[in-house]
Amino acid sequence: MRFARFKRGRCLKTVDSCFQDLKDSRLVEETFTVDEVTDMLDGLQTVVHSEVESELINTTYTNVLLLRQLFSQAEKWYLRLQTDVSDLENRELLEQVAEFEKSEFTSSNKKPSADLIKPKLAPLNEGGSELLNKTVACLQEENEKLKARLRTIETQATAALDEKVKLEKSLKELQVIQGDQKGFIKSCITDANQDITELENKVATLKCQFEKTLNDATENQKFLEDNLVTTKHDLLKVQDQLSTAQKELEKKFQQTAAYRNMKEILSKKNEQIKDLRKKLAKYEPED
Repeated sequence: MRFARFKRGRCLKTVDSCFQDLKDSRLVEETFTVDEVTDMLDGLQTVVHSEVESELINTTYTNVLLLRQLFSQAEKWYLRLQTDVSDLENRELLEQVAEFEKSEFTSSNKKPSADLIKPKLAPLNEGGSELLNKTVACLQEENEKLKARLRTIETQATAALDEKVKLEKSLKELQVIQGDQKGFIKSCITDANQDITELENKVATLKCQFEKTLNDATENQKFLEDNLVTTKHDLLKVQDQLSTAQKELEKKFQQTAAYRNMKEILSKKNEQIKDLRKKLAKYEPED
């Protein structure tokens, strides 16, 4: 508004100077003929027409350059601008602009009305792009999800290690009870350790993949999503393999001769205890 007001004032001064030049240069006599007046007015018209036309053209080109700057910034941030040409001839809006100019540039201390106070736009070249802020927020949210997923996998890996400790303890107890099956049980332990070691390596690999995915999240969100799906499938496979290994270990243990012998011994001991109780009941007095 200040720039336009300055240009407008300069244009009016130019027009006034044209009239003043006419007065100073031509109006030196008291009387003029019709032809002389017509000639003076035609010359004044030509000068004023040229000045006004030049100023209007300059104003139009200035507005084009201003719009070009705004559109260039909008294109840089992938913004979609919409314009309504009909508003340019809206009398009510034009009157509001005139009132704003009057209240803004007059020498009085009158404050503009509340209706004329409009919120200012955040400058695009200072990081005020809403699109960029939304993108950063989405990436931060995705990072939080990946961190939570990583914590879940770490918990599952810890549970797998605890299960490994329990299996090793159970196998050691079986070694103490059945010494003659030591070689077979050692073989089972070795197989179990190998399976668990393989699972640990897979879990460690998955953990490294998740950490790498987490570090690269801000660079390529699409890559993170694809890697997350792949990692989920791998985790399901690992869980399925762990469950299968546990079932196979239990099945192998139940099929061992040590397990069957122990089961038969316990059955015989239970039968002997029942017989002893029956015999003892014959000699005990009734209550």
